[in-house]
Amino acid sequence: MQGYTISKNKNGTVKAEDSQGKVFENIRITRAFPISDPDNGFSIVDSDGHELIWFESMDQLTPFEQNIVNESLSQIEFIPVIHRITGINTFSLPTMWDIQTDRGPTRLKLKSEQDIRRISDVALLITDADGIQYLLKNRKTIDKQSKKILDRFL
Repeated sequence: MQGYTISKNKNGTVKAEDSQGKVFENIRITRAFPISDPDNGFSIVDSDGHELIWFESMDQLTPFEQNIVNESLSQIEFIPVIHRITGINTFSLPTMWDIQTDRGPTRLKLKSEQDIRRISDVALLITDADGIQYLLKNRKTIDKQSKKILDRFL
């Protein structure tokens, strides 16, 4: 991977080592586009915030390094994916939505229609009253009940 190897130290934090043997402890791994293109574009940043390396895709990493990167990203990224809307308390705002996500069932409070942002023709980013963002990957493929509820707010 362009002169760097990624591993974990004894404490379990991620580190990078360049081809000259210089070790960078407590590195951060960030996606360039975590919502619109999560599989491409990663940056490894040192503890001072300086970019060490940029890589286009996970394919540039060994399977071991891919595991470390994915584990690291899952610890810092929290964007639940909505699978369906199971109910709402009212069609007037603010409203409480009961939803099923990839992380289990939950409830979100929608304050206004502006809290639903289109990020593509089919994908939506919904921000609840607490600032938590939820991703709806494809509004055209969700179930009929979810579509009906969603259409009232779009």
